[in-house]
Amino acid sequence: MPTSLSPGHAAPFRGIWPALLTPLNPDLSIDHARLIRHCQRLLDAGCGGVTPFGTTGEGPSFSLAERRAAVDALVAGGIPASRILVSTSCAALPETLELTRHALSIGAHGCLMLPPFFLKGVPDQGVIDAYRYVIDGAADARLRLYLYHIPQVAGVGLSHHVIATLKRLYPDTIVGIKDSSCDTAHSVALAEAFMPELMVYVGNEPDLPEMGRRGSTGAVSGIANFMPRLVDRLVMQSGAPTTSAERERVQQLIALLGGYALMPALKGVMSILDQDPAWLRVRPPLLALNPQELRTLEEQLRSFGIDTRTD
Repeated sequence: MPTSLSPGHAAPFRGIWPALLTPLNPDLSIDHARLIRHCQRLLDAGCGGVTPFGTTGEGPSFSLAERRAAVDALVAGGIPASRILVSTSCAALPETLELTRHALSIGAHGCLMLPPFFLKGVPDQGVIDAYRYVIDGAADARLRLYLYHIPQVAGVGLSHHVIATLKRLYPDTIVGIKDSSCDTAHSVALAEAFMPELMVYVGNEPDLPEMGRRGSTGAVSGIANFMPRLVDRLVMQSGAPTTSAERERVQQLIALLGGYALMPALKGVMSILDQDPAWLRVRPPLLALNPQELRTLEEQLRSFGIDTRTD
């Protein structure tokens, strides 16, 4: 039977919690020191917290042990566990459960979990059962779980029926939805169906003002790795006079990055801004930007204009 977890734990997050890029060493292991510095810089810039090992962070490319060790390193390096939203999604449910238990053990804010993403065409009940396996296996009233919808990557989405069923079964555990479908109508429909009881966050930055006006309290954003203040303003100050212009600026940046594979391009931006070629490294099957691509991207960014001190 489902575990009905007791109320009383903290509300869903507020503010911008960047979908962290994962810096790598030359042997393609995780560079803990650089990751800690990156997180601290984002917190210093006003981010509410950080989100390691999601799609932007190449999460499924890293083993359970690597992900657990990196989260431990963040905490040991001074990043408060309460400001970490851990993406625990793995192809194997027992590993998702283990990472979820680990996040609970360190006092992380919560966990972000994809539906089962290897087998395609599964029925809603199979998706529900996968979440039940993790929630019931954790059996911990502290668990705050954010459902992660990115069907264009995962190949499996979250229907309204799945979301409503999980919220009914676990009203104090299911606290939010991260909708990265990049479909404005879908995000608005989720907001209309589930907010304010269930917070809806979008990963598509141009949709942030619309969602902010509907009551969304933040975002998990890839672009926030290097433009955290601007992304924060889009959702938290959605009625400001500058919002329209800043939304257009983000749209232009997304269009610019659309000429490249996304994660290598985001790492390319970090490499250019930090003047640090180590940021270019990615895990296979991704390919790092080649020298010509990097030069072109640098020229485009120079014309676009990014100032990390203000963005």
